[in-house]
Amino acid sequence: MKTITLIFGAAYGMLSVILGAFGAHALKKILSVERLESFETGVRYQMYAAFFLLIIGYILKFETSSEKWTSILMIVGTMLFSFSIYFLSLQDYLGANLKFLGPVTPLGGLFMILSWGMLILYFAKNRI
Repeated sequence: MKTITLIFGAAYGMLSVILGAFGAHALKKILSVERLESFETGVRYQMYAAFFLLIIGYILKFETSSEKWTSILMIVGTMLFSFSIYFLSLQDYLGANLKFLGPVTPLGGLFMILSWGMLILYFAKNRI
């Protein structure tokens, strides 16, 4: 699980830089300001998750299920949160009605919050 966490952290970081540059250059010309701001929110939170995963990848030993779930919730939560925002931001450009993804975004955010909460509990319990 340690390796998976570190790989996702690095991949999310790399992808957020790529998508951030794509948004700043290519999407700036085709998306409304509101849609572009939403896209940038997805990129920003994906980068936060990348740092989170890289840090816990080095801190945690992944010996307990709660340590593993801390990583899983952030990986899945980021995928649901950021990627639903990306698709919702691009739906007009893609010519698709993706409004069904609307409830996916807060679910991803909830998973991310739970992951942070589990990390708080880990620190409180282990007094690092």
